[in-house]
This record gives sequence, C-alpha cells and structure tokens, in this order.
Amino acid sequence: MSASKQISLSGLPRGELEALAERLLAENDALRQVIAGLKAEVATLKGVRGRPKLKPSGMNERTEPAPAESRGRGAKASKAGRLPIDEERVIAAEVPAGSRFKGYEDFLVQDLVLRPHVVRLRRERWLTPDGRTVTAPMPAGIVGHFGPALRRFVLAQYHQGQVTVPRLVAQLRAIGILISKRQVVRLLNAGQDAFLAEAREVLRAGLSTAGWISVDDTGARHKHQNGVCTQLGNDHFAAFATTASKSRLNFLEVLRAGFTDYVVNAEALAYMRQRALAGAVIDRLAADAERHFPDEAAWRRHLERLGIIGLTVTPDPARIATEGAVWGSVKAHGLLPDTVILSDDAGQFALDRHALCWVHAERLVHKLDTFTDRQHAAQQLVRALIWWLYADLKRTGARRSGDDGTSCGRASTASSGAAPGSPPSTGCWPGCTRTRRSCCWSWSGPRCPCTPTGPSGTCAPR
Repeated sequence: MSASKQISLSGLPRGELEALAERLLAENDALRQVIAGLKAEVATLKGVRGRPKLKPSGMNERTEPAPAESRGRGAKASKAGRLPIDEERVIAAEVPAGSRFKGYEDFLVQDLVLRPHVVRLRRERWLTPDGRTVTAPMPAGIVGHFGPALRRFVLAQYHQGQVTVPRLVAQLRAIGILISKRQVVRLLNAGQDAFLAEAREVLRAGLSTAGWISVDDTGARHKHQNGVCTQLGNDHFAAFATTASKSRLNFLEVLRAGFTDYVVNAEALAYMRQRALAGAVIDRLAADAERHFPDEAAWRRHLERLGIIGLTVTPDPARIATEGAVWGSVKAHGLLPDTVILSDDAGQFALDRHALCWVHAERLVHKLDTFTDRQHAAQQLVRALIWWLYADLKRTGARRSGDDGTSCGRASTASSGAAPGSPPSTGCWPGCTRTRRSCCWSWSGPRCPCTPTGPSGTCAPR
C-alpha cells in the first residue's frame, strides 16, 4: 500500500512533513540515477553514441584580461633586427652603362651548418732543469675526445628530441663524426655530475626562497621498474624526482633537496606531535643530547639505542620519528620558510601550510548532493562565491597592489554572510576554527593560485 493510505498527512507536524519530503526526494533522485543508467545501457545496445565529452573548464580564459591585438606586419619586421648577421655577401647586378648606384636591398637567409670540426690540440712539453716534464693543461670544457658542442648536441637530441641511440649514431656518422654506439652511450651516461649538481642547487634555491610551490606526482618507469615522478616548482623554477615510492616519507626526502642528515629540533618534535606519535617516544627523543645525525645509518642506530624500532604500535613510531627528523632537516637547512604547498587532495602532500588548488577545493562543494531547491540554490551560491573570489584575487595579483586585502573585501564579505556594506571579515569561510589555517592566506600571505587549507582538510564550506 502507498504511504498516503497508511499515514494521514494532514495530521503530521511540519517537521515530520519536511523529513518525509526529503526522504521521498532522495528516493526519487536514486531512481533517476537508475533510470539514467538503464537508458545509457539501452542506448549502447542500440548503437547510439554515448554522452558527449565535456570541454575543460575555461576559468582562466574568463578571468584573464583580453589578449592584445596582433601587430601584423610590424612583428615580422622586428624579427630581422633580432637576428645576428654571421656573413654578408654582395650580389652584383648586370646593368647598362650610365646607371646610378642606389644602395642595397637586403634579404636575410637563415641556414644551418652541420659539419665536423676537428681541432688538434698541440700541448707544449718542457723539460725542466731538475729533470721534470711539464705538459700544458687541457683547455677548459674539454673532457675526452669530443668537444662541448658535440656533447650538447647528443644530449639535446636524445633527451629533448627523443632520438634513439641507434638513430643518433647513424645521424652523427652521416654528418661525418667518427663515433661508435658505445661512445654515444658514454656521452649520455658518464660525467653528468655537473648536471645533477646544478639541478640540486636549483631545487635548493627554489625551496629556500619560494612563497609557494605546487606539487604533484605520476607513475613513471625507470630501469624496467614501476616508480613515481614527483614534480614541484612555481613560476620561477621546476624540479622533477623519480623515486620508487609516493609515500609521505618519500615526499619529505624530495623536499630535503639532496641533504642526507636527520635533525631532531623544535620543528621535528612539532611534526611528531601533529602526527600523533606517543608522548613517551617524543620525550625520549627530546631528552637525548644527540640531535643531529649525518646519514640514515646513524639515525637507525639512534632509534635502536632508544628502543623505538622494536615498538609494535600504530602508527609506527620509527616511521613517524623518521618523517619528523627529515622534516627537521628540511627546516634546519632553511628550506620552505613559511612556504605554502599547493597540491591536490593527496595525503602525502598535506604538510605544514597546505593548500588545495581551486578545482579540488571547489570540487568538495560540487560533489555535495542536494535534494531541495533551497539546498541547490545554496550550493550554487557558494560555488559562485568561490569563483568570484578567484577572479578578485587574480585581479589583485595583476595590479600588484598592497596587502590590505581591500579588493577582496566584496568576496570575503559575501562569503561570510555579512550584509552588503559591512566591514570585510577575516576572509575565512563559515566554520573555520583556530585549528584550521586561515583562508585569508590567499591575499595576506604569499601570492599563490590556491585555496588554503588546514591540517585536516579544506576551509571551503561543507
């Protein structure tokens, strides 16, 4: 029997009527989803095309200023002034007698010269009065029997051009270079410490000065094994690290930027407390006089001496302590000073001052199920407020104005539910507490394209 025959709706109070209506709406929404799935299955069986693919969000295009109009022929004319002239040739014209010379008509031709250039270095040898033989040193940049230009060409073709080793060997031999496959492999693999050192210094400089960094990881194959490639950087630098794991400890080691030490300092102890490490274990580490350990072996011996490795509790004390010591090393070397880490909602990236990207932050609101018109309108309002705030922050960053947050007043006032014309609030969403980071980081702290979050999640309304 139907519910209307069993229950007298006229005798129900308003609260029960609203509860009944919401339950019926929820059941109706579930039935709609089942019907939609059945329709899609029937369409597939009939050979009808599926749902169309939606284009990516155009939020950047809608908030960016309109591009300047092209300059037409002027842009092409300016390119000639940027080209250095390596050679000039005067082309004579056959003219009749009595003609007047009117100068030259220039025509630029860009060409590429690929040919072997063999240099014989004749190093002087001297015999000193005391019987020693002195030989002149090799010029800077000469390592082995292949010059720096050839080394650059091989590296660029292989890594940037994706040219395989056999094809690269054939290409070099066609140009006129006498080289074997083994020598090409050595050029690619041997003596690359300078590149590694440069990449490490770029990462350290970036992490020590960045106001914010974006991070992400993806699967990667290395030496026929599945691994993880972690990317981090901002508008000024980029770094990539391929490792075997995507754990939080792995991410902390990437942030350590090549340093191998472990440090137990105030930041390390605070991290351990935040990760719910037992107070007795923290007290052992804090009470010990030894606080700095040069490598992993020394740190493991320290944990064994304190009896931490043998503990069988959850969470693993040795792992949490190791993560804290690595985080202490990051801070001890001056990396990530008050830096916001911008990422998706992956747990390994939620460190210190963490922020979700705008799409992931708005997705928390977008995924909410609504069953009444009032709930749907409230959801759409909050989504609109998020993107209004996004547009305001981009305009503020473009103007490079002061940090008073005046341009964000409209969005922060609207998001806090205050009446129009009232003083701007702190900019936090309703429900933000002192345990969460303030949403106003976006304009009072480092300028980054992010929605700040706290240790437990996003500050967006739920």
